[in-house]
Amino acid sequence: MSGVMHDYMEQYLRQLIPDREGILKELEEYAEKNAVPIIQKESGKFLELMVSITKPKRILELGTAIGYSSIMMAEALDGNVHIDTIERDENMIEQAKKNIEKYGFKDNITVLSGDCLEVLQSLNGKYDFIFMDAGKGHYNHFHPHCMSLLSDDGIIVADNVLFRGMVASKDLVKRRKITIVKRMKSYLEMVSEDDNLITSVIPMGDGISVTKRRKN
Repeated sequence: MSGVMHDYMEQYLRQLIPDREGILKELEEYAEKNAVPIIQKESGKFLELMVSITKPKRILELGTAIGYSSIMMAEALDGNVHIDTIERDENMIEQAKKNIEKYGFKDNITVLSGDCLEVLQSLNGKYDFIFMDAGKGHYNHFHPHCMSLLSDDGIIVADNVLFRGMVASKDLVKRRKITIVKRMKSYLEMVSEDDNLITSVIPMGDGISVTKRRKN
């Protein structure tokens, strides 16, 4: 379990979500068999809901892995979107590209190879929706670049922001994770205390934050 909410609550919420079929089911099975971290079930459903509501035309994803989340978002939008997704692991990039092509989203999803921070600094144009799911200890470093790339009405959704409950409770913090926890706290304080932003932190999955600019 994630450590963010009570086990019985998490189990119940997951039972409410129907099992995936087709493309996403195959990717879930591959991820489980090969120990590839993908977005948790309830968080994935929330992400799908958010893109279905906001209907972004351009999405930026930080952290591709095998392409599960980007394929899910493209499918939720019936392919009416372009997604740029950043990944530095060459093995993941190769697998993601195969999956993206296999499932017919080659024209919708572009995998950008490299370190997230370096790639972010090289990007141009605006994105309507940004999904952070990479480099858990660097969200606070990604944030300024993401804000520069975010459209006026855009939304940033960040996953794993409560990091197995450690961000919210000192009792759960493991020594080797102290730096990540401190940096994630810094990110949440940054987006929560900025008067120009509206941020909500949701204790779902491993913790999700949603950030949007305030209207002037």
